[in-house]
Amino acid sequence: MDLVLGIADDYILDKAWARLVPNTNALFESSFTISNSANLSSISWSAKSAWARDYVPRQILSLSIITLIGIHLLYFIFAGLSYMLIFNHEMMRHPRFLKDQVKLEIQCSLRAFPMMTLLTLPWFQAEVMGYSRLYDNVGDYGWTYFVLSIPFFLLFTDYGIYWVHRLLHHPSIYKTFHKPHHKWIIPTPFASHAFHPVDGYLQSVPYHLFIFIFPLHRWLYLALFVFVNFWSIFIHDSDMITGHALEKVINGPAHHTLHHLYFTVNYGQYFTWADRMGGSYRQPESHLDPLLEVKKTL
Repeated sequence: MDLVLGIADDYILDKAWARLVPNTNALFESSFTISNSANLSSISWSAKSAWARDYVPRQILSLSIITLIGIHLLYFIFAGLSYMLIFNHEMMRHPRFLKDQVKLEIQCSLRAFPMMTLLTLPWFQAEVMGYSRLYDNVGDYGWTYFVLSIPFFLLFTDYGIYWVHRLLHHPSIYKTFHKPHHKWIIPTPFASHAFHPVDGYLQSVPYHLFIFIFPLHRWLYLALFVFVNFWSIFIHDSDMITGHALEKVINGPAHHTLHHLYFTVNYGQYFTWADRMGGSYRQPESHLDPLLEVKKTL
């Protein structure tokens, strides 16, 4: 997030903060341009903010704005495209598909985003202040580590999310924090972020924790962070295509569809290994496809 904040400061936020909290004691730099046609001079001013880039309140407010804008863009762009191009709209005829469900999923997500952002801010702020192990130069750890850090990140976060997700199904906390997400028995891509905010935050913790334990290239982390949000949307399209080559390795939409149907299986995010280890794996099979229920009603 420090990378995104730096780019935002360069192109937008320096000017915005200079207008909102101007430094009235700073010397303004002036530049003169001559208009050849009118032979007139004009003056443009370059101001600075009283809140420097490293001023923590400014950073927190900037991060809040960036995070809220970013999550809304990711959600509506990726979920919207998945809903239009991938999601089988016949599933909306399923007996367990709720009335106005898409609208309810979006409303739930929008209510969750502000609190999820607030809960996540300490991680982002710590990253901006340099406490993470993100690095800039590939040469610091070499190309081998750069490449291997990708599957390592995915494995670490997959196992982390598995245990967080499984904990959220414990009866003592399930009803309060995770049951709202299981309201969507037949989810659409818009259900991907339709969580109780504490639920959504807890399942994101492994992503943030990784970079405070292990080195990771800064741009790679940004790419992976976008990818994991995309993947969360992708596995919520209620797809039950079975029989593909990686079905027993990749925890895809078919696996997560079974999770929403049966609740206590396929807790993983990307791979099936954690579920196999924990005894919660269920193989997607064509006779389990919820689309069969739809066809019965036709």
